[in-house]
Amino acid sequence: MVKRIAEQLEFRRARIPVVGNAEYERFEWRLVFIDRLLESSGLEDEAVEVGLIRWEAEVRAEAAKVGRGCRKPSARVLARWRRTLRQALRCNLARYWTERPYRRFSRRLAESPLWQTFCRVDHLDFVRVPSKSALDRYAKMFPEGEVRALANRLNRLAVEGEVGLKTRIDLETSLSDSTCVKAMIHFPTDWVLLRDGVRTLMKSILVIRRHGMKRRMPEPEQFLRSINRLSIAMSQSRRREHGRKLRKRVLREMKRLSKVVMRHAGRYREELAKNWRSQTDLKEGHVRVILNRLDGILARLPVAIRQAHERLIGERLVANEQKILSLYERDLHVIVRGKADAEVEFGNTLWLTEQGQGLIIDWKLLKDISPGDAALMRFSQRRIHEVFGRHAGSAVGDRGLWSRENVRYLKDEAIFNALCPRDPAELGKRMKTKRFRQLQRRRAQTEGRIGILKNVFLGRPLNTKGFENRQGAVTWAVLGHNLWRLSALAWTEHRQAEKKKAA
Repeated sequence: MVKRIAEQLEFRRARIPVVGNAEYERFEWRLVFIDRLLESSGLEDEAVEVGLIRWEAEVRAEAAKVGRGCRKPSARVLARWRRTLRQALRCNLARYWTERPYRRFSRRLAESPLWQTFCRVDHLDFVRVPSKSALDRYAKMFPEGEVRALANRLNRLAVEGEVGLKTRIDLETSLSDSTCVKAMIHFPTDWVLLRDGVRTLMKSILVIRRHGMKRRMPEPEQFLRSINRLSIAMSQSRRREHGRKLRKRVLREMKRLSKVVMRHAGRYREELAKNWRSQTDLKEGHVRVILNRLDGILARLPVAIRQAHERLIGERLVANEQKILSLYERDLHVIVRGKADAEVEFGNTLWLTEQGQGLIIDWKLLKDISPGDAALMRFSQRRIHEVFGRHAGSAVGDRGLWSRENVRYLKDEAIFNALCPRDPAELGKRMKTKRFRQLQRRRAQTEGRIGILKNVFLGRPLNTKGFENRQGAVTWAVLGHNLWRLSALAWTEHRQAEKKKAA
């Protein structure tokens, strides 16, 4: 049950009208429509109240953990948290519509009165713009489950006709496809992983030594110069005679250097964990970050060494499921795309389902290796039924979604089967049906929808680390995309009404 708390509204400054720019007029109109939609539909209030309840629960849990009582927050504290949550929700949406990097969006927000009004930072006597650190906290303030529930409720309101549109948003069609969300990593060359590991460990040791803790070892810069020299030798070995033997010799030197660096880093890690209070001027949070960084590299670098040995020295294949693609990012996979510009991609599989007007009604970023588009289609239809209480009228997809199990499933659930058959003769026979032919032609636009979500809203590659953060970014992008799509439909209706009125 969502708790409702009275909130006092603030006076806000009036914006100066901008005339003579049709593009800005359309942009402003659509943003005002989204602003009113968030308020009138109750989506914003629901997100704020759920976040407030979660914050109170976290405060009580923290107080119980340290063994002290927790007083009930005052009305002033609750009002301040409500303003923070409301501002965080709007800033997250606005960032996906404009500038995704925190620094650039903070500057954009300081420059634009329109975005200041939308993000609720335009007080009567001053404008307080959140900094990059505050925007980073805002991005992590709402769990992915809460944002997904918000996006699902928006979709339900749109289908029920409660978003202020005359255009009917229906579930007659569901168009599905999968893609790859690339991770922000370099190409996973085996010996480059060793170079990354040595650099990260030595730079962590440099930070520890700079803050007062030193142990006997050669200068860290010496190890950095050595790994750089070996990296240059490795990259130039392909152009020389007997390059295969030279690469093996250089890799053996890199392995020896990596093991020496791991021993020094392990020793510094133990000393830092025990004596950081007495021997350094670091704070506890900084120590935690350094320890986590060292633990991650020390755990994965030996696996990267074995992988490089198997592939370069042993000249044996390593299965994709056992490959390490990055020392810093887990839960990444080799995804075979077979396209002209990307034979393989490195990241996570993203499943998307849109309806006829372009709203994304189902999505899922896979943490594990994809079981195949055919299996994902059935899972997607079940999630659609859970959200809307009924199935879509038809299921449309390419040849990758076709399977006997899917044909039986769609028949049992009374969903029109518009999946593209793999048999050319069967495809030719079904193309004679008008409904199937129209849906297959409409399917081409789903590729464009995927491109819009990835390139316009997410960014390519997605500049977010950690699977949970990438999953949250995808859900925020879907919510922002659907709000922006509804505003486009509303703007079309508005222009048509103006033309009729003028005629």
